[in-house]
Amino acid sequence: MSSGINQSDKQPANNCTPDIIMSSTVFPLLYSLLFIGSTILNCLALFISLRIKSTTTFIVYLKNVIAADVLMTVAIIIKVFADSGLGSLQLQAFVCRYSAVIFYLTMYMSIILLGLISFDRYLKIVKPFGKSAIRDPKFGKILTGSIWTVMFFTTALPNMVLTDQEPPKVKVLECSTMKGHFGLLWHKLVVYVCSAIFWLVFIMMIIFYTFISKKVYESYQNSSSKERDPSKKTTAKVFIVVFVFFFCFAPYHILRIPYTRWQAGAKANCMSQNAMYLAKQFTLWLSAANTCLDPLIYIILCTLFRNRLLKMIRRNRDNLYPLEGTLKGEDTSQQSGT
Repeated sequence: MSSGINQSDKQPANNCTPDIIMSSTVFPLLYSLLFIGSTILNCLALFISLRIKSTTTFIVYLKNVIAADVLMTVAIIIKVFADSGLGSLQLQAFVCRYSAVIFYLTMYMSIILLGLISFDRYLKIVKPFGKSAIRDPKFGKILTGSIWTVMFFTTALPNMVLTDQEPPKVKVLECSTMKGHFGLLWHKLVVYVCSAIFWLVFIMMIIFYTFISKKVYESYQNSSSKERDPSKKTTAKVFIVVFVFFFCFAPYHILRIPYTRWQAGAKANCMSQNAMYLAKQFTLWLSAANTCLDPLIYIILCTLFRNRLLKMIRRNRDNLYPLEGTLKGEDTSQQSGT
């Protein structure tokens, strides 16, 4: 259903029948699974983050990622109802005017924030000595607040306001039909700006992690004990950000290159049109999957978050099995007595 998340989506041409089962059944099911996982993980992440003080820019960025993921999770469940045909025409119009816009706002905020986290890791690993204003938590709060404000007022709000036409009474609502001429032009500009944001962060990540890899390799070379070299763990921890970024966001933006040519009117047969459309929808789903993968970053990279989580797990386990904890305590005291 083209009333789904991407307002620039183009269904296969009228003389080419789209795969209804995939559009109205399979993808809503996949998004439903994402919604369940994201709700559980991000509610837990939000609960823990509220109990952690923003003592570093890294934690400030992580908290903003959590906020973006929570908002995207709300947009996902609305998309499920609209795409599966369970919602009314008014719901489809709501998706076009508000929900889809919020989805994309949070998606590109996540991309920017992962770039900031990568920059923060670069400063910590490659340039660990000396104080810098850009690693001050206050700077992090001002920076992220400014980015949210700029992104909302330049990409989100105008798209909401300019989606001002009454939706036609049809079964499948094309979001473009709710925009006037200027609205379509502004939306096209926003698409180019957001694509530029991704590729800019993409290039920055390559640069940052090239230097980080070099530093980790040097650390390995200088290590006196190769068997217990901590750089292996450091590598795994640092590169989790790269994994999430490239796994979730790269396929979608790489596919946008041929997809944009098709939208511009490039000729393609019916099978190619359907394949392109379904590939676009799947890579968009991968982008939404960052809501479930981002918690890996919190657990692996943030010691405070990980310790809070482990403490919560131990507390809940002790509450569920109090007798087991008592018996362990008695066994310990008996062993110390002997």
